[in-house]
Amino acid sequence: MEAWEFGRTVRRWRDRIAPENVGVPVGRRRRASGLRREEVAALAGISTDYLTRLEQGRATAPSAQVVEALARALRLADTERDLLYRLAGHAAPGLDVVPSRVTPSVRRLLDRLAHTPVVVYDASWTLVLANAPYDALMGDTSTWGGLERNAVWRNLAGLPTRVVHTPVEQADHEARLVADLRLTASRYPGDHALRRLIAELAAKSPRFAELWDTQPSPLSDPSRRKVVDHPAVGRITLDCDTLVVALDDLRITVYTAEPGTEDAERLALAVVLGTQTLVDQHQRRHRE
Repeated sequence: MEAWEFGRTVRRWRDRIAPENVGVPVGRRRRASGLRREEVAALAGISTDYLTRLEQGRATAPSAQVVEALARALRLADTERDLLYRLAGHAAPGLDVVPSRVTPSVRRLLDRLAHTPVVVYDASWTLVLANAPYDALMGDTSTWGGLERNAVWRNLAGLPTRVVHTPVEQADHEARLVADLRLTASRYPGDHALRRLIAELAAKSPRFAELWDTQPSPLSDPSRRKVVDHPAVGRITLDCDTLVVALDDLRITVYTAEPGTEDAERLALAVVLGTQTLVDQHQRRHRE
C-alpha cells in the first residue's frame, strides 16, 4: 500500500465534510471547516492516535474493518469507497461479507430523523452508527471500541446501559440476539470476521456458548416498549421500533414517544441536556 496516498486521501475527504452534516455538535469557537481528526476517529470507532498515524503514513496496514469504518464516517460514494479499499491493499467486500455500508438513500432517511434517537447495527449486531440524539439519550457511543461495539457482547457481558430490563426480559433479549446472530452466520458462512466474532463471544461468555449450543429459535419481541433511565430526567417509557433494510441487512432502531405525553417531554429534555453534555465533553477532549 502507498501509505502516504491513503493518508492524504483520508485527510482530503475529512476536510470537505461539514460537521453538522454528520451529526457532530459544533461549538462557538470552532475554526475548522471540515471534521477534526478526533471527530472522524469517534465516528469510525478508532483511536485518534491511530488515525493520525494513518494520515501521516506511519501506519501502513489498516484492516478492511477500519477502511469500511472510515468510508462510512466520511460518507464516501461507492467509487470513493472502492478506491479507499484499493489504496489500503484490499478488495472491496463481496456478497459473502456482512455489509455495514450505509447507502445514500438510507443516509437521507437518517437525516430526516436527525432530531430522533436512532441507532444502526449491521447483521452481526455491531454498531454502525448512532446519531447525536441517541447518544444524548443512551450515553456516548463514540468511545466504544472492539467488542464494546457489539450489542450481543454488551448485553451478555452486562456492560452499562440505561435500558431497564427485568431478569426475564433480559434473558429473552439475549436469546433473541443470539438467535438472530445464528441466522446471520448461516447467511454469511464465508465471512472470516463474523466467524472470529462468534469464536470470541463463545470463549468469553458462557451464556453465549450455552445459547449458541441450544440453538434458540428466533423469538418474537413481546413488547416494543423500552424503559430508559436517564440520569438527568429519570425514567422514560418509549416505543422502540427496529426497521430492517433488507438489501443491506442493516437494523435501524428508532426511539419515539407519543406526542403530548410526559414521556415525550422527558425525551425532548433528555436530548437537549444530553446533547449539550456531549458538546462540552468533545470540547474538553479537544482542549486536552
